[in-house]
Amino acid sequence: MSEADERPRRRQARGERRVTQLLKAAASVFCAVGYTASSTNAIAREAGVSPGTLYQFFPNKEAIAVELGGRLIREMEETHGRVFTAENARLPLDRLIDAVADPFVEFNCANPAFLALIKGPDAPGRITEEHDTLHAALLDRVTWVLALRSPSLSRVERTLIAEMSFAMFKAALDLVVQSGEAERAGYVGELKAMLYRYLAPYVGTGPVEIGEKEMAQARATLAAEGAQWFDGETGMGVPSDAPISGALPTSS
Repeated sequence: MSEADERPRRRQARGERRVTQLLKAAASVFCAVGYTASSTNAIAREAGVSPGTLYQFFPNKEAIAVELGGRLIREMEETHGRVFTAENARLPLDRLIDAVADPFVEFNCANPAFLALIKGPDAPGRITEEHDTLHAALLDRVTWVLALRSPSLSRVERTLIAEMSFAMFKAALDLVVQSGEAERAGYVGELKAMLYRYLAPYVGTGPVEIGEKEMAQARATLAAEGAQWFDGETGMGVPSDAPISGALPTSS
């Protein structure tokens, strides 16, 4: 590759590093003072650059928030496939809660700007819309896990349990994120204990066999209700006629 070809690539790499630097600074400012009270000048100051440099990449504070929020939401979406799987649904309840809760707790503690943005009273509408979509996707996945573990639950029951579980998790998550490192483990333990006590009567506490028969039964139930199905191995949404994966062979 010639030097002339390399120059645009180097400029692009420098630009990407600068954008990352600005977004990191914005996250810090949003957490410190909130989205409403923040400003482009404060973000530029936190990043150690001039306001003019910031404006080369973002026209205003809203554009920064939309880019930051979009990246965080996409990262959160990637977490769905790692935790809402048939393999995790088979686990004893305490281990299932660990498998689902820990990655989300870790993400939010590492990215407190996520909650700061979505809870802001005047957060950009695009962030609110993307978060609403994320919220609905999470509820769909929780409902899917409930269908796998407890196929006898009705659609109304699954929806109610999913919504209550998610509401409890979000309420406790605020305390977890706001706590110091010394207190955090205690809050996380109480969060998990609360979910365990609530879910145990509905889904049991031990491991659950989810083989081909159980997967097919849950899939038929959700299909009849018009609910989305998720790939058993990845937990990602798939077409209704896609092959079932992630099922363990049933014992003969």
